[in-house]
Amino acid sequence: MQESDSEDVRLERVLRAAAMANDTVILTTLNSAWAEPGSMVDVFLESFRVGEHTRELLDHLVIVSLDLAAHRRCKQIHPHCLAVATEGVDFSGQKNFMTDGYLRMMWRRIDFLRQVLEKGYSFIFTDTDIVWLRSPLPRLYAEGDFQIACDHFTGDPDDVLGNAPNGGFAYARANTETVELYRYWYAARERHPGLHDQDVLNLIKADRYLAEVGVRIRFLSTEFFGGLCEPSRNLSAVCTMHANCCVGLRRKIADLTLILHDWRSFMSLRGPDKRSASWSVPRNCSLDKVEE
Repeated sequence: MQESDSEDVRLERVLRAAAMANDTVILTTLNSAWAEPGSMVDVFLESFRVGEHTRELLDHLVIVSLDLAAHRRCKQIHPHCLAVATEGVDFSGQKNFMTDGYLRMMWRRIDFLRQVLEKGYSFIFTDTDIVWLRSPLPRLYAEGDFQIACDHFTGDPDDVLGNAPNGGFAYARANTETVELYRYWYAARERHPGLHDQDVLNLIKADRYLAEVGVRIRFLSTEFFGGLCEPSRNLSAVCTMHANCCVGLRRKIADLTLILHDWRSFMSLRGPDKRSASWSVPRNCSLDKVEE
């Protein structure tokens, strides 16, 4: 890769190299705190290797590094890496939830995802604190411009008011509607200062303007896209598990590692034993705990 090329040129090159036949890519963002050996990115990539029909998806994963240390590590462990800088901002350290650095990092991500859509690429965005246990592609709705996982799912994928979206996993189809959704979402940060992208989305998801734009928002069931807030109870169907409702990098890593252990144990079972399998988490994660 020619680092002297503009970010736009590098973005186009990496997206083209990683895209599926339908111009869809899988994206995650990474900073150096999560990129260190033995840290979050290693657990994340390991899940693709042990999941069902997920190893081949690594060919379509782009790791977007928010600092140079993360980018250097990415190039050691993965073929599709993109460095995205933000002038005057250092994203390298651990960004504790809702600090100023955390908020800047989250909003930089929203603006970047808009750029991907403008280039004509659909994407699945995944946080790095999510393990992929099965391919989620068959569980995405055939209809729905923007589809997003939930901290709480009411059972109705069209329940805009009741479902609690989680921006850690989302699918966006590249079209004018989703580009406008991301533009509107990013601009809304100025109307709601001090809030992160997920809370702002929750505030704007039912806005009349988005209905006028014509973007169809659908919410993904926690049966297939689970997390520590609301774990999937069906190990025979679950696709992804997210270390949401969890504060602290070490606690996230510990419980995601347990999930992979549970998954390996589940995959070794036969017949009726599989139906009674369950998770052993959360064990380390709790919202009332803080990282030492």
